[in-house]
Amino acid sequence: MKKLPLIKHVMTPFPYWVNAGSSVADAKKLLDQHNIGHLPVKQGENHSEIMGIIAKSDVRVTEEAQIKGFGSTIDALKVVDICKLDPYIVDISEPLPNVLIHMANHHIGSAIVTKEGRLAGVFTSHDACRTFADYLREQFLIPSGDDVA
Repeated sequence: MKKLPLIKHVMTPFPYWVNAGSSVADAKKLLDQHNIGHLPVKQGENHSEIMGIIAKSDVRVTEEAQIKGFGSTIDALKVVDICKLDPYIVDISEPLPNVLIHMANHHIGSAIVTKEGRLAGVFTSHDACRTFADYLREQFLIPSGDDVA
């Protein structure tokens, strides 16, 4: 009998993160430099508390508003000003189907994964798509396209 996969098997481990007090411009640099879509936001002593998540789309909306003359520049704003507070956080041992259903039902694009309360990974809708594609290839023996002729 097959076991349900756990979130730890499909998450992106050891994610980059940003301090809540950093500028939005600094977060944008991290997102662009590492070609990622989400950054967990930490605060507190030794940056031990996960307090939110910032997405590339959050930065883009902020930049567009600034261009139209609304709000402050991304250099003046802090990450805490635009991040999503109270992010979806799951334990590393959570079954993948539970996470997928929760994300779909609540229209959430990412989950922060923790182990013993500490940041361990990030799981995004892109990870979900990649995982599902791998599953379909395995079930229907579809070549990945990476095979050498």
